[in-house]
Amino acid sequence: MSLFEVRIHGRGGQGVVSAAEMLSVAVFTEGKHAQAIPSFGSERMGAPVQSFVRFSDHDIRTREPVTEPDCLIIQDVTLVNNDSTFAGLKDGGYVLLNTTHTIEELGIADKLKNIPPEHLMVVNASGLAREHLGRPIPNAALIGGFSAITGQLKIDSIEEAIRKKFSGAIADGNTAAARAAYDEVKKAKGLK
Repeated sequence: MSLFEVRIHGRGGQGVVSAAEMLSVAVFTEGKHAQAIPSFGSERMGAPVQSFVRFSDHDIRTREPVTEPDCLIIQDVTLVNNDSTFAGLKDGGYVLLNTTHTIEELGIADKLKNIPPEHLMVVNASGLAREHLGRPIPNAALIGGFSAITGQLKIDSIEEAIRKKFSGAIADGNTAAARAAYDEVKKAKGLK
């Protein structure tokens, strides 16, 4: 596998940094190299936050932020109108959005014209988290959806990474939300 790069956009308090950490742990679980890099602006609840994840079969020497992602995970749909959100997204890349709206309803189809339809998914990750965890923190659900949309990681590796980060009922709720998002994205793609 060549280098695969992910940029996660969200707001403070949504678990953006934890999502990157859990993705990188899932990568390690599968015996690959990974790095997770947080990026903070003003460190306050609700402020825009980004995290970056890189993984590969080989050593990763670069350490700068991801400027040309293979995949975008957007935890807060209010960020879709920021010019920087879709900046550098590779043609044919993947986009996973936490929303109940369609791409057309969001008015962002033009920004995503070089993305194949099967690489573009919406999932109500906040709703799944609320259902399974009791709180609308979308990060675990979205990394479950990442597994389904990209096929880069096994859902079992995602669940193992969540269980390394959390314990007890929080781990159970987050893994259930991740699995539900995984199943939802697989179904939307017409896969089982």
